[in-house]
Amino acid sequence: MSHQQPATAVALTGVERFFGDDEVIVTKTDTGGRITYANPVFLRVSSLGEGEALGRPHNLIRHPDMPACVFRLLWQALGRGEEIFAYVLNRAMNGDHYWVLAHVTPSLDADGKVTGYHSNRRVPDRAVVTNTIAPLYRRLLEAERAAPTRAKGIDASLALLDSILAAEGLDYERFVFSLQA
Repeated sequence: MSHQQPATAVALTGVERFFGDDEVIVTKTDTGGRITYANPVFLRVSSLGEGEALGRPHNLIRHPDMPACVFRLLWQALGRGEEIFAYVLNRAMNGDHYWVLAHVTPSLDADGKVTGYHSNRRVPDRAVVTNTIAPLYRRLLEAERAAPTRAKGIDASLALLDSILAAEGLDYERFVFSLQA
């Protein structure tokens, strides 16, 4: 969960990975987005050993087909001290991919200071991913890639997302929750 581009380029396989409906992927990071804890489900699904994961930037699993505007929304929410739910496409270290419904929250010390971030990821509804999220994310990614710079691309895709959601009378959080019904 870092603001930066993925640190490691891995060839994509086009193979989707899955994890059980009863499993939860859990990671914790410091405020710089470096992994401080990874549960066995995360390690298995991401094809990482614990020594390969700990201390590394969380974005090492960022899939290049994941719209950056969603991460901007995530970081904006966390910056306000809020939790966020988001659909995320991740990349395993062998190039496979996997979808998650992520719930990310700031971790606070006794004085209320943010000390890092905690993310739980569950299996998303396949129909929601296939029929709604994947097509939406493709549109957002097209807007990002059509812009002359990465920053302008994120702005363009965020504007597109805002216009799509505004037409439905929703913000991203309400949109995500509307898909869970």
